[in-house]
Amino acid sequence: MSAGPLVGIVLVSHSAGVAESVAELARGLAGRGAVAPVAPAGGTADGGLGTSADLIVAAASAVDAGAGVALLVDLGSSVLTVKSLLEEGDLPAGCRLVDAPFVEGAVAAVVAASAGADLDAVVAVAAEAYAYRKA
Repeated sequence: MSAGPLVGIVLVSHSAGVAESVAELARGLAGRGAVAPVAPAGGTADGGLGTSADLIVAAASAVDAGAGVALLVDLGSSVLTVKSLLEEGDLPAGCRLVDAPFVEGAVAAVVAASAGADLDAVVAVAAEAYAYRKA
């Protein structure tokens, strides 16, 4: 665990409301004390459904404290948009697309990052959320 800056988390959804609600849930479940920086990047710039590269870049820049940024995404075009931004070098250095379920992965990522986990550990914990069984 790191004693320096915390890994930032960006939640990319087609819906601003979904991204904001999942961010609120993850922050709330992270417990007391320092909570990793979390930014929702949902919907389009005009408030519609969709994905906005500009909102994603702004969110990643806002949470980047130098420890890396984990980007969790909900559906198809959000994945493609983040991949494109990474390939083009439009996101801060140290950004990673996380292959994880959106809600469970976001909660796991924020909890781990808030505890001081490094980027590799945050990505791994979020990906492990695929194994969470509900029945």
